[in-house]
Amino acid sequence: MTIELTFCGAAQTVTGSCFWIRTAKTQFLVDCGMFQGPKSLKALNYGAFPFDPAALDFVLLTHAHTDHAGLIPRLIRMGFDGPVYATRGTRDLLSYMLPDSGHIQEMEVTFLNRRRARRGLPEVATIYTREQGDAAINCFRPVPYETWLEPAAGVRVRFWNAGHILGSASIELEMATERPPDRQLRLLFSGDIGPEHKLFHPDPKAPENWDYVICEATYGGRGRADLSAGERRNRLGDIVRRALGRNGVLVIPAFAIERTQELLADLAILLSERGIPQVPVFLDSPLAIRATGIFDDHADGFEDVGMTASAFRHPSFHFTESVAQSRAIERYTSGVIIIAASGMCDAGRIRHHLKNHLWRDNATILLTGYQAPGTLGRFLQDGARTVRIQGEDIRVKADIRSIDFYSGHADGDSLVRWIQGRQPIKRGLFLVHGEENGLNALKTAIAEGGFPEDRIVLPRLDDSFQLLGEAVRPELKKAPRRLAPDVVGRPDWHNHLTRLSITLRDMLEDAPDEKTRTRILKRLDRAVEDAWAHMPPSEKH
Repeated sequence: MTIELTFCGAAQTVTGSCFWIRTAKTQFLVDCGMFQGPKSLKALNYGAFPFDPAALDFVLLTHAHTDHAGLIPRLIRMGFDGPVYATRGTRDLLSYMLPDSGHIQEMEVTFLNRRRARRGLPEVATIYTREQGDAAINCFRPVPYETWLEPAAGVRVRFWNAGHILGSASIELEMATERPPDRQLRLLFSGDIGPEHKLFHPDPKAPENWDYVICEATYGGRGRADLSAGERRNRLGDIVRRALGRNGVLVIPAFAIERTQELLADLAILLSERGIPQVPVFLDSPLAIRATGIFDDHADGFEDVGMTASAFRHPSFHFTESVAQSRAIERYTSGVIIIAASGMCDAGRIRHHLKNHLWRDNATILLTGYQAPGTLGRFLQDGARTVRIQGEDIRVKADIRSIDFYSGHADGDSLVRWIQGRQPIKRGLFLVHGEENGLNALKTAIAEGGFPEDRIVLPRLDDSFQLLGEAVRPELKKAPRRLAPDVVGRPDWHNHLTRLSITLRDMLEDAPDEKTRTRILKRLDRAVEDAWAHMPPSEKH
């Protein structure tokens, strides 16, 4: 008998979580997430899956974030017709998130195809539609925490609260083997692990004693201050007062799920206690508005906040659902807070607000979470002077601030403690959902704590492992790759071209006269021609 695990996403990158498990009797996925970031990575959302969707028996979902669940409608569209097991909170959130994702894709593809038509390029099709996102919810089967489920013969599953977002889970798997007959192979998929003492949720929870653990490493090697609820609000209040104190505008790109609701809860308290100016707060995200309604429904189960659903409904809050309402916010050039999705600035209404405010020197842009390489949020975080939004170059004059004390992820030290609490881990520890530096830092920290370094594996995209081999550590099998390993998790040529174009424009605008600009362009022309002339013929085709 063989049990094989293939990493179809979240390998050397923080996106596209998808793990494919095969036994002699069944095959299934843990997560089926959408790729985000560079165009070469996002192109995987449109290509063929590295497995046959119709052959899968079921799917287990850790939580509702797009990079873990965003391709479920496409999976169904391509032939999957089995159940999707998830917690009730995850199912409730995705009942809005998946149709919203389909709607955004329809809008973006319409805009993209206009640009492609002008360039003489063929149209592209959307990954899935709003209607297909809505229909996907019919496949969901809600499951409670800490209760055994048997989705297939010889497979048992339990969900444990991961403390990341509403409904998030770590997933425990027990699979029967034939050597010996009563042997159970035990696996734990961490999902995304929440920080200790997170607003709304209990600390992450899961059993110990495993054969394999598959653990996220988003914040590997990075620490974070352990703030109380009051200290967190005070820091947010300082930023808000500074942003508005200069007759300004505060724009907050925020993930529609959890981050937005945490911000609303703290802003409501700050406004009620007169800790910040009494200004209108616009929540400009139909998905975030609907998600806030779900948080209303689950508010009685939240921890450490002493709040009710009314905390999301302060009189200063204005929820703008329609496009007309969203556009009306443009009339505010000072004295306003705007919260809009997406958190990495890659889609949704936030791009409209950034286009409207990035060039203003009285604006503050507050990044409140992880920014993946190749995203607009990452470029802003890294100090870009000019960015391109919807084909238009925008000069960045706004104050760009970045905070991580609302992060839904455990920091590096907390991840080490979480892993230590799962031991013994007898055969192997896979580190996923992280960038190269974070993965290596977490691997080093775990090894320094006494875990055998040769049993810590950093899989690459599409790596496949035999989990029942004779060796103690998992055995890597050769498998076809959809992308070269050195492309995954890094900015691609599209990003480099955009950055080069913006840098060149900045240089030309800063040049003192026309003669200097002409000299710069001529030198660039010669450099490009020389580079092409000296390139080996094999690399030109």
